[in-house]
Amino acid sequence: MPAAVPRWLGRLALGAVLVGLLVVGGTAFRVWHVARADERPQVDAIVVLGAAQYNGTPSKIFQARLEHARQLYADGVSSRIVTSGGSRVGDTFTEAQAGARWLADHGVPPQAVVAVGQGSDTLRSLHAVSDKARALGWNTVVIVSDPWHSLRARIMAEDAGLRAWTSPTHSGPIVQTRQTQARYIFRETAALLYYRMSKDSADTMGGAGLS
Repeated sequence: MPAAVPRWLGRLALGAVLVGLLVVGGTAFRVWHVARADERPQVDAIVVLGAAQYNGTPSKIFQARLEHARQLYADGVSSRIVTSGGSRVGDTFTEAQAGARWLADHGVPPQAVVAVGQGSDTLRSLHAVSDKARALGWNTVVIVSDPWHSLRARIMAEDAGLRAWTSPTHSGPIVQTRQTQARYIFRETAALLYYRMSKDSADTMGGAGLS
């Protein structure tokens, strides 16, 4: 009888490992699957998630998102674009302001753009966007971000009270090589699992880029 206890514990440990692998694998598959989707229903607003900006000039990653949002606007997905993202210490511009300036410089009427410059990460930016949307009577959004970020962003937006779809950009540095894509799928899988468990942003883990 005593020998049966370690065997039972071993089976339990093996079962836990298998369940863990299924959860991680299933999450990674969903990250990959949503990354390939391009949803374009007519909505109240197109929401561009912020990324790095340098003295008002969006980074290449941010520019790819903004260009995609500009095309969605031109295609009639919505008559409004919301740019999001706050600022870091020492910044003159918020990410939202930099995005709004870029869109205005590339043909989008300023009155069609709403800059929401609050939020230090994806979660807090989307809560700020949700608050602004409710104040304006908006409820439905298409989220523009990088492919691998799309599932987590959609889930966060829905948790914040928005009806959300995703139309990720498929240009820019993040989608150029298979190695880059694999790295971001792994990182986003970890970030999404962390959010599912904690309902907080993965920046609390100290992981750069996992906001």
